[in-house]
Amino acid sequence: MSSAQPTVREMCRQAVEALGGATTNTAVKNWVQQKYPGTKTNTIQCQLIAATVNHDSRIHYGVATKPRLANDPNGDIFYRPATGQVELYDPATHGSWEIYEKSDGRLGVRIVEATIVDPVDVSGSSFAAEAHLRDYLALHLDEIEPGLQLYVGEGDKTGVEFITPIGRIDILAIDKDDCFVVIELKVSKGPDAVAGQIFRYKNWVKKHLAAGKPVRGIIIAQHITDKIRYAICDDPEVSAREYEIQIKLKSVAGL
Repeated sequence: MSSAQPTVREMCRQAVEALGGATTNTAVKNWVQQKYPGTKTNTIQCQLIAATVNHDSRIHYGVATKPRLANDPNGDIFYRPATGQVELYDPATHGSWEIYEKSDGRLGVRIVEATIVDPVDVSGSSFAAEAHLRDYLALHLDEIEPGLQLYVGEGDKTGVEFITPIGRIDILAIDKDDCFVVIELKVSKGPDAVAGQIFRYKNWVKKHLAAGKPVRGIIIAQHITDKIRYAICDDPEVSAREYEIQIKLKSVAGL
């Protein structure tokens, strides 16, 4: 008999079922951590969002990377009747939901009446705007650093465009050691101001969220200028990455 634990998403399903099919996110967290000690709170929150058919932020997780109907029994499990609440998804009660492509190429969540035919695959690595770069990296945090996952705050607010009193953090993540990582993005050449932003946001997170744990910052741009390199070189908590866009071609068979 296998002793392997279920996935965290399956743990969440078990919790909601055990709690009568409708409960709160806090109750799910408590149930999971009691039955499966050591399961991280942030991972539980991320999986609840990823598998909730009407949660706008689910598009930032791997289960929702392209347009499709929300009809996957392993990925479309929950419905959110209100902030902080969760129940098992029933299309007959909650309606049919879909992940769809907006006019700007980004993804969204909406209720629908009909089935999608020939959904458009929007995967790829070209970025027309900073928002596209942000959405891509939010779905591929492992490409920045293994073990990174989106932070989930109060009210299920994810770490994408995380709002603070001093501005919006592009991506707020949690690393494998449960420490915060502030990520600031620039599509092309990073302006000098991004160095000030990363220090400002890093210190705000350290004071208000980190509870004494270290906080790191990462600047990502297509080109990191020497001015930015000098601005961050004496702070071991801040690093910078440059991204590249690659185009792959494949042969197409003739008719």
